[in-house]
Amino acid sequence: MESVVLSNPEIMSGTPCFRGTRVPVKTLFDYLAHGHPLDEFLDQFPTVYREQALAALDEALEKLLATHDEAVAR
Repeated sequence: MESVVLSNPEIMSGTPCFRGTRVPVKTLFDYLAHGHPLDEFLDQFPTVYREQALAALDEALEKLLATHDEAVAR
Protein backbone atom coordinates (compact mmCIF):
# COMPACT_ATOMS: atom_id res chain seq x y z
CA MET A 1 0.00 0.00 0.00
CA GLU A 2 1.33 3.42 -0.96
CA SER A 3 1.91 5.89 1.87
CA VAL A 4 -0.31 8.95 2.05
CA VAL A 5 2.78 10.90 3.10
CA LEU A 6 5.25 12.07 0.48
CA SER A 7 8.60 13.74 1.03
CA ASN A 8 9.90 15.23 -2.21
CA PRO A 9 12.72 17.79 -2.30
CA GLU A 10 10.85 19.64 -5.06
CA ILE A 11 7.69 20.03 -2.95
CA MET A 12 7.90 22.22 0.15
CA SER A 13 11.68 21.61 0.30
CA GLY A 14 11.15 17.95 1.21
CA THR A 15 8.80 18.57 4.13
CA PRO A 16 6.60 15.46 4.52
CA CYS A 17 3.22 16.40 3.01
CA PHE A 18 -0.02 14.65 2.25
CA ARG A 19 0.38 13.04 -1.15
CA GLY A 20 -1.03 15.24 -3.90
CA THR A 21 -1.03 18.36 -1.71
CA ARG A 22 1.32 20.94 -0.26
CA VAL A 23 -0.11 20.44 3.23
CA PRO A 24 2.56 19.32 5.71
CA VAL A 25 1.56 16.30 7.78
CA LYS A 26 2.91 18.11 10.85
CA THR A 27 0.04 20.57 10.47
CA LEU A 28 -2.41 17.76 11.25
CA PHE A 29 -0.49 16.83 14.40
CA ASP A 30 -0.27 20.50 15.43
CA TYR A 31 -4.04 20.89 15.07
CA LEU A 32 -4.73 17.79 17.12
CA ALA A 33 -2.09 18.64 19.75
CA HIS A 34 -3.78 21.99 20.31
CA GLY A 35 -7.14 20.35 20.91
CA HIS A 36 -8.71 21.05 17.54
CA PRO A 37 -10.94 18.33 16.11
CA LEU A 38 -10.06 16.50 12.91
CA ASP A 39 -13.06 18.06 11.17
CA GLU A 40 -11.66 21.55 11.76
CA PHE A 41 -8.36 20.54 10.16
CA LEU A 42 -10.22 19.07 7.19
CA ASP A 43 -12.31 22.24 6.83
CA GLN A 44 -9.17 24.38 6.80
CA PHE A 45 -7.33 22.09 4.36
CA PRO A 46 -9.93 20.82 1.87
CA THR A 47 -7.26 19.20 -0.34
CA VAL A 48 -6.69 16.61 2.41
CA TYR A 49 -9.32 13.89 2.57
CA ARG A 50 -10.49 12.30 5.82
CA GLU A 51 -9.14 8.94 4.64
CA GLN A 52 -5.70 10.50 4.10
CA ALA A 53 -5.65 12.08 7.55
CA LEU A 54 -6.71 8.85 9.24
CA ALA A 55 -4.17 6.85 7.22
CA ALA A 56 -1.40 9.28 8.24
CA LEU A 57 -2.33 8.83 11.89
CA ASP A 58 -2.31 5.05 11.44
CA GLU A 59 1.11 5.18 9.76
CA ALA A 60 2.49 7.28 12.62
CA LEU A 61 1.08 4.86 15.18
CA GLU A 62 2.57 1.87 13.36
CA LYS A 63 6.01 3.53 13.25
CA LEU A 64 5.79 4.46 16.92
CA LEU A 65 4.85 0.93 17.93
CA ALA A 66 7.56 -0.58 15.71
CA THR A 67 10.15 1.69 17.31
CA HIS A 68 8.91 0.70 20.75
CA ASP A 69 9.02 -3.00 19.87
CA GLU A 70 12.59 -2.64 18.58
CA ALA A 71 13.65 -0.88 21.80
CA VAL A 72 12.06 -3.57 23.97
CA ALA A 73 13.74 -6.33 21.94
CA ARG A 74 17.23 -4.89 22.67
